[in-house]
Amino acid sequence: MKQYQLPSDVHIGHVHLKVSNLQKSLDFYHHLLGFEIMSRIGDQAAFISAGGYHHHIGLNTWHSKNGSPAPKGSTGLFHLAINYPTRKDLAEILKRLMDHEYPLTTTADHGVSEALYLDDPDGNGVELYWDRPKELWRMKEDGSIKMVTRLLNIQGLLKELDN
Repeated sequence: MKQYQLPSDVHIGHVHLKVSNLQKSLDFYHHLLGFEIMSRIGDQAAFISAGGYHHHIGLNTWHSKNGSPAPKGSTGLFHLAINYPTRKDLAEILKRLMDHEYPLTTTADHGVSEALYLDDPDGNGVELYWDRPKELWRMKEDGSIKMVTRLLNIQGLLKELDN
C-alpha cells in the first residue's frame, strides 16, 4: 500500500476533554491560562479558545461528572500541548503560574522547543511550550530532527520579562 501523506497545512483543530467538574476546569483553563469562553451548555460543557476561534478545547461532564482521573499506567491522553508564539509569552505564563503557586510537574528544553509541564484539575497532562525558529533546529545525519530532553533554564526564561 502506498504511504499517504497529509497536506502540509493540516493542523489539529481542537481537543475535547471529559472533566469531572466544569467550574474547576474553567478556573484552570479560563481564569489561570487565559482561554476565552466561546460557548457554554449550562454546567455540562464549555468551549474555549484563544483569539476568537470557535474552540480549541472542549470541556464536558456528559460521561464524567464527579469522575476520577484516569489511573497512571493506563492508556489515554498523555498531554495536550499549547504552543505560545514567543519565548516571552512562555515566560509570562510561567510567571503567572508561579504567582498563583500552581505546581509544574517538570520542565524541558527539547532543543527545538522549551516546555513547561503541569496537570489540569482532572490529572490531564498539559504542555505549555514555545518552538525555537526552525533554522535553529539541529538535524541528524539521516535528516530527522535531533531532539533532546534537558531541564529548562527557568531563570533564563524569566529574564525574557526584562525586555
